[in-house]
Amino acid sequence: MSSIRRPEHTAPPEIFYGVDEAEKYTNNTRIMQIQAEMSERALELLALPDEPCYILDLGCGSGLSGECIEEQGHMWMGLDISQAMLDIAGERELEGDFACSDLGEGLPFRAGAFDGAISISALQWLCNADKSYHKPHKRLYKFFSTLYATLSRGSRAVFQFYPENSDQVEMITNQSMKAGFTGGLVVDYPNSTKAKKFFLVLMTGGSQPLPQGLGQEESHQSVGARFESRREKYKNMRGKSVKKSKDWILEKKERARKKGRDVRPDSKFTGRKRKDKW
Repeated sequence: MSSIRRPEHTAPPEIFYGVDEAEKYTNNTRIMQIQAEMSERALELLALPDEPCYILDLGCGSGLSGECIEEQGHMWMGLDISQAMLDIAGERELEGDFACSDLGEGLPFRAGAFDGAISISALQWLCNADKSYHKPHKRLYKFFSTLYATLSRGSRAVFQFYPENSDQVEMITNQSMKAGFTGGLVVDYPNSTKAKKFFLVLMTGGSQPLPQGLGQEESHQSVGARFESRREKYKNMRGKSVKKSKDWILEKKERARKKGRDVRPDSKFTGRKRKDKW
């Protein structure tokens, strides 16, 4: 394992991204290039219509992603918790608006205000408890549920992020699904140590095919996880017995009988829900 400490374990984002770190995003050409490449890829995965759209940039930092949004002919609004980063953004000649905000406290916009949302290297910060009262899963749900409301129907949100482990990915995807999103994880260049990038593609318009990850065979499915809302899960189960239903129990008992196991005979009480015991 790498001995390099992850930024989110060093300090809260509003402290880590102070004046010195913020200046890197205007002076370090490599950081600027990487940020631009990831932003352009996120916009590609957003699959926007061929017309000007209003995009929400979550964790907008110094406005590097917003600059890419502008270059593609769209308008944007940015949120970031670091005032130092926003001060740098204010010094640049950008057309977008931005505000200082903690994403874990939810988004303050009206319903359907945006045609899409992108986020570069910010989502993993919500998985940390920087204050004693922070509960990461609750903060993630608050964020995703308010994001779902603020997006127009049929739109997407794309997050490039650096997951620490599979448990973190599961927590993020579970909370986004609970908030109503469908979608999944798209991994670019999955076999490359340096070029590998994770993109969480969330959709509001029901189940849709996941985009293809870069650096993969066309015939292969996108590497990563795909999930769906509970409503769609049951919709896709038409013709199948729902788990714990009477039909499901009868089918399970019949399979056990065929295997020669001793199974209780069926009755009118089979599969009937029992009252809770007090």
